[in-house]
Amino acid sequence: MDQSRHIEPSSLDVMTPEHYERHGYPHAEWTWLRRNDPVFWYERAGVDPFWAITKHADIIWIGKQPDLFLNGPRMAVFMQNLPPPAEGSSRHLLNMDPPDHTRYRRVTSSWFTPRAIRSMDEKVGRVTREVLDAAAEVEVGDFVRDISAKITIAVIAEMLGVPRSDWDLLFRWTNEIIAPEDPEFQHGATPQETLERSRLELFAYFDDLSTQRRARPTDDIVSMVANGTVGGEPLPAVELLSYYFLLVVAGNETTRNAMTGGMLAFLENPQEWQKLRRDPGILDRAVEEIVRWTTPVIQFARTATRDVELRSKTIRRGESACLFYASGNRDEEVFAEPFAFRADRHPNPHVGFGMGEHVCLGAHLARLELRHAFGQLGERLEHCELAAPAARVRSSFVGGIKRAPMRWRIARAA
Repeated sequence: MDQSRHIEPSSLDVMTPEHYERHGYPHAEWTWLRRNDPVFWYERAGVDPFWAITKHADIIWIGKQPDLFLNGPRMAVFMQNLPPPAEGSSRHLLNMDPPDHTRYRRVTSSWFTPRAIRSMDEKVGRVTREVLDAAAEVEVGDFVRDISAKITIAVIAEMLGVPRSDWDLLFRWTNEIIAPEDPEFQHGATPQETLERSRLELFAYFDDLSTQRRARPTDDIVSMVANGTVGGEPLPAVELLSYYFLLVVAGNETTRNAMTGGMLAFLENPQEWQKLRRDPGILDRAVEEIVRWTTPVIQFARTATRDVELRSKTIRRGESACLFYASGNRDEEVFAEPFAFRADRHPNPHVGFGMGEHVCLGAHLARLELRHAFGQLGERLEHCELAAPAARVRSSFVGGIKRAPMRWRIARAA
């Protein structure tokens, strides 16, 4: 990355989805902002104005001030051609604030504690072995389609209680919900129509599944949410269905992209791959570095409840602050050589899972999936190279990789 090239503030672009699709993360722009204007008023055609927050310390501080900065009403920054859902049509953890956020998070939190995730170790290991066994049958494949998506969808689908015959639906819905601006996922519809179509299909599917689980509960998350309560009352319909919406998308999309991006990082830095293979004891550190390096969730937004001073700038009440986590994870004041991928990086105080009460509910699960994927690949992957350039999705919200064609040789499981 050319960190020294001249940046013209008036034309600086950190939000256009096409920019992310064509060029990847705008690290040169973020680097300029961190050095010159880390609290930057971003006003461009096609997007409602916001403050771009690019420093690690500021991202953490704002993330820990729920009274000063609300998660709603602007959950993240999107272009104006993708307006937010109609009032009352969707309400989940990502756009809730205290005290509702805490009460609703508690509905499923027991499934995501460190102890609960440790109990899933054998299951995630089995899923990963099965996926790699299937991938070993071919010499050329797509890391997304054949490995990362299969692992993450299988894990979250089994947790939810979704039958295997419907797993492809989860894959399609997550693509269309996360990147409705990508023409490949639109099938002739507009971005807003694409998002709404998938949201309604997902809602209808899980409404039916919830009815089944109320009549015959099983040991899965759908049963827990369908029969759960908040304040002694069942979850209202919108909150109930939005809960599944969030779990399906967040439980698949982000880890899948971290896994794919991690493999690409190792291909670009083969010495780090050899370092991991020689010393599997650094696997946990490698997982954290993968999350820092890829930062699959690019940004979330917060709305000021009153005027706030930050680095001599005044964020006015009602204005949005966009927290660019991917920029915070390259902050030169926090990370030594931030543009170097180091499998054994330590310490690594990245913000890839967010910060404060909105820290990712599934962070421990994501770590477990990444640990099994790269632990088993470290043992079984004998050769791997790109067969064609990877293709990114058209999104400035999630750093999605929709294709990563590779030639590989994977040993049979012992």
